[in-house]
Formats: sequence, structure tokens, C-alpha cells
Amino acid sequence: MTTTVDGRQPVPEPEPESGGAGPGAAPGDEATADRFPAGAPSDGSGDDSFDKDKLPAPPGARGALLRSLLAPHRTLVIVSALLMLIQQAAVQAGPLLVAYAIDRGVPAFRHHDNGPLIAIGAGYLGCALVSGVLQFSFVQVSARVNQGALLDLRGRIFRHAQALSVDFHERYTSGRLISRSTTDVESLRELLSDGLQELINVVLSVVYICAMLVYLDLGLGTVAVFSFVPLYVLIRRYRRRVTVVFAQRSTAVAAVIVKFAETMNGIRPVRAFRREDANDTEFERLNHRHERVNGDGMLEMARYVVGSRIVANTSVACIVLWGAYRVAEGHLALGVLAASVLYLRRLYDPIDRLGMFLNSYQSAAASLEKIAGLLAQQPSVPAPKTPRPLPPLESEHPGREVVFDGVRFAYRTGGEVLPRFDLTIPAGQTVAVVGSTGAGKSTLAKLLARFYDPTEGAVRLDGVPLGDLEVSELRRGVVMVTQEAFLFSGTIAENIAIGRPEATRGEIEQSAKAIGAHDFISALPEGYDTDVRKRGGRISAGQRQLVAFARALLADPAVLILDEATSSLDIPGERAVQRAMDTVLRGRTAVVIAHRLSTVEIADRVLVMADGRIVEDGSPETLISGSGQFAGLHRAWRESVVG
Repeated sequence: MTTTVDGRQPVPEPEPESGGAGPGAAPGDEATADRFPAGAPSDGSGDDSFDKDKLPAPPGARGALLRSLLAPHRTLVIVSALLMLIQQAAVQAGPLLVAYAIDRGVPAFRHHDNGPLIAIGAGYLGCALVSGVLQFSFVQVSARVNQGALLDLRGRIFRHAQALSVDFHERYTSGRLISRSTTDVESLRELLSDGLQELINVVLSVVYICAMLVYLDLGLGTVAVFSFVPLYVLIRRYRRRVTVVFAQRSTAVAAVIVKFAETMNGIRPVRAFRREDANDTEFERLNHRHERVNGDGMLEMARYVVGSRIVANTSVACIVLWGAYRVAEGHLALGVLAASVLYLRRLYDPIDRLGMFLNSYQSAAASLEKIAGLLAQQPSVPAPKTPRPLPPLESEHPGREVVFDGVRFAYRTGGEVLPRFDLTIPAGQTVAVVGSTGAGKSTLAKLLARFYDPTEGAVRLDGVPLGDLEVSELRRGVVMVTQEAFLFSGTIAENIAIGRPEATRGEIEQSAKAIGAHDFISALPEGYDTDVRKRGGRISAGQRQLVAFARALLADPAVLILDEATSSLDIPGERAVQRAMDTVLRGRTAVVIAHRLSTVEIADRVLVMADGRIVEDGSPETLISGSGQFAGLHRAWRESVVG
């Protein structure tokens, strides 16, 4: 996909020509700001809209994602499993040694034979040491697996989100993406680092202990195994109920993040329109919903813990009473009963921890489902299967011919914007596009930048459809400058070089000089090495726009799109940018989307659009001297300037 010279992808308006969110909005949130003014319910803010942007994962995608994350660490996973297998064997040998001590070691000691008791004590101590060493080793190995998998997952989410098309980011707010890469990844971290270890401990404990109980006494072991039937029913019911709770919790967390991010990114209109109280009310409602969902999860956990303890304590009491009766009758050794009681306590103690694992599992499963759904999304503007190269540029000018051939287009959120559109822009020509809001101007620009593909027809660059060009070649050939002039945190030089990262410092400075930005940059405390800080807040809007034009000049594209590039500037700033535009546009093919008619003066040709169609087409002088829409717009503009 073509990147803009501002280093970002402009977010299309939900209605075909709505204005941007303005300089106070965050990148990626313009569509949200347009659809929902500060303080109004947004995506995920209302009870009925929590799953509005849910991205269902294909069947099996959740498990496939987890397997793909663990696959590079397969050897370490096997090693960690073996470590835990041996560690649990060492841990569960303790009660068996107690049985031997009571039934064999103590009687031998009474006959002045210390050997068995000493050997059993040494074995018990050895098992404890081995268990500790193996547990330490397991934690180290599993931590490497966990961190490697999470590092991979965060990278996948970030790369995939950048690769998705603009229409996806129009529907799916940046707050939800943040939730996927933070809250949901954190849920998976808890499962991998603590939950899986707990599950392995519980499973191995149950298997080892049941085997030991059967080995010690078949009757006691059989009763203990059958006591798991009511526990199984309890666990299954708990899992079914908590699945719903954690799916709701994941969505509720995302809604809180979305509202917080939206409000902070739009803090200027929030303050300007006194929306603090309304936002407080809305955020409090979302926060209370999050609290209620968390409370539901705790309540389900409490029910499970109480039920499991009733079953466990009842089972232990029955088994101990029966075992004590058999000891009194001489049918069961005292050491066997003591070891069985110890094993029974160990058998049921992990059941509470199993509930904690199920909490982690259901939370992680809900998060993994959302992440898998995100990663399953495919760009609506795909890369070509068989890319075609652009023909070599002619030596006399750097521009390329642009042709809209039978183009039709409709946004997801509305009707057809371009019903039928044909246009040819010769190489090197500067075309200004004017018209009322909703006329289709910005849609034309976004199709040329291939932020969208036409519903029908094709946009061609020197005869080659944009869909047949490799992304890298399209990015080199077509660049867009928007009114926001977004700057990343970093130096002025780094921001100018975004279009050509390999550019030398001399080339960067030469680009800034040609645009007329060198003087103000040199006057900054550290010149080109001055950090512009968040969103370029250290310099003015006009200066940011000049930096954006310096980017465009350095990138040296064949086709340049200026989308309302001067609409947010004051008169002095606009004049400075217009002087820069003369330099940037020279010899290139350019499409200038303009509301201010002062921008049109630099154009070779003017297109007036209405309802997705071209209603006037000619040179500025020809249209001004006529009696059409542009002439009326120009007269009104001149009168406003004079007034």
C-alpha cells in the first residue's frame, strides 16, 4: 500500500467527503472522531455495540496460532515437559517414603537398626533438593519459551495491523488494536507463564497420586479415583459459565481503552466544547460495566471453590474413616493410611489451583480468539500475484500519465461515490480538484494513492494498473501530502528522510533549502537534530507542512497528491507553503485537492466535481472567465478576500 509523505495512511471518512479530525486527533482515529464527536458514544461504548467490530476467527485459527507461536521453541517445550515430569515424581515420592518410615523404618529403629530410617530420611531430603533444582530449571526454560512466543506475537500484531488496508482502520479503531497488543497479549502471558505450569502440575499430581494410592491400597485408590466424577461435573459446569464471562470481560476492557484513547486523542475538541462531564459519565458507565463483568468472574470462581472443597473434604473424610476402620481391624498398615491421607490432601489441594488455571485459560482463550480474528483479516488492497514494472521515465520530466478508466467506487459505509469516472491526466500536468463536500474529491485522491481499489474499472499509471504494481514501486511513484502533516517523535532530519531513509544529510538539507524550510530549521536549538516531540508539537502547523513538503521533494515521486495541504494554515503559512509547492510540483504529475481557491492558481487545469462526476474541466483562466460553478466560487472567494 502507498504510504503518505506524512508517514501515515490517511483514514477515509465514513461519508465520502467529511472533513478530517483536525490537528488535535491522533493518527488512525480521524474516522472515529468524524463519526462520534467527543462525548458521544463510539465503537464499543454502548452495551449493544460492544461486539460491533468483532472479528470472528476461522475454525481452528486459535489453536493454529498458539501452535505456530510455540513451534520455533519445540525443543525447549519438550525439555520443560521432561523437567516437570521428573520434578513431580520427586515431589510425590514424599508420602510414599513416609509410609516406609512408619511401617519399616520405625520398627527397625526400635530394634536398634538405624539404617532404614537414615536411608529414608536421606531419600526424602534428596527428593526435596532434586525437586527444587528441577523447578528452578523449568522456570528458566519455560520463561524463554514464553517470552519468545510473546515477542513473536506482538511483532505479528504490529506488522499485520500496518499491512491492513485503510478501510479496515476506518472500521476498527486504534484503541481496539492497542487492546489486542496489550491487554490480550498480557492475558496470554499469564496463561503461558503461570497457567500452563499450574495445569501440568495438577495433571501430573493427579496421575502420580492416583497411581500411588492404587499401589498402596487398591480399595483406597479406587474410591479416590471415583471421587473425581462429581469434581469433573463441577469443573465442566464452571468452564462453560466462565467462558461467557471472560469473553465479555475482554470486550469490556477494549471498550474502556477505546474510550480513554479517543478522549485523550481528541482533548482539544473535548475542552473546546466542554465535553468533560459527558465523557466522565460515559467512561464511568463503561468502567462500571468492566467492574460488573469482573465481579461475575469472581462470583463464578467463588462458586467453584466452595463446591470443589465440599466434594474434596467429604471424600477425604469418608476415605479416612474407612481407612481408620481397616487399620483397627488389622487389614491396613498404619503407614499406608498415613501416606494415603497425605496423598489425598495433595490430590484435592490442586483442584482450587485448577480453577485459577481455568480463569487464566478462559481469559487467554477469549483474547487469543480476538487476536486470531485480527490476524485472519486480509488487506482489501492485495499485493499483485504477478507484478508489472513501470516503463522508464522520459528524460524531460519526472511525471507519469494518470488514467481513470471506467472507475466506479463505493465505501462500505455508504452508497456509490463515483458512479462512473473517466479521467486522463497527462504526464507533468498539475490538476486542481474542487467541489463541495461529498463531491468525491478525496475519494479520487485515495484511489490514485491505492488506499482503495475501484469497485469497477482501473486506475493506470503510464498504462499499468495500480493493482499490478509492486507496493515498493507504487510507494516510490505516488506520494500523498495531507493537511495533518503528521510528524513522528524524532529529529527534523529523520522526519524529512522518511520518504528516502538512505538519503544523506546533505540531500536532506538541500531538500529543505529548496522548499524554504532551511532557515527556520537552522534557527531551532539543535537545527536538523532538534527533536520535534510527539506529533511534531514543538513546531507550528505551517512549519510541519513545510517539513512534509521537504519529505515529498526528497522522495522524488512521479505523481504527487496534495489533499487539502493548506486548509489548516493561516495566510502567511499558506503563502510559504504555496512557494514550496511551486518547487515540489515542477515537472511532476500532481493532483491538488483544494477548498481554498488560492491553491488553484498554481494548477494547469481545474476539475470541478459534483456527485462523483466532473462537471467542469479547463484551465483556471478559462473557467474563471466563464459562467459556471468555478467562476461563481472564484467570485465569492475574491469578495471574501477583499472583505
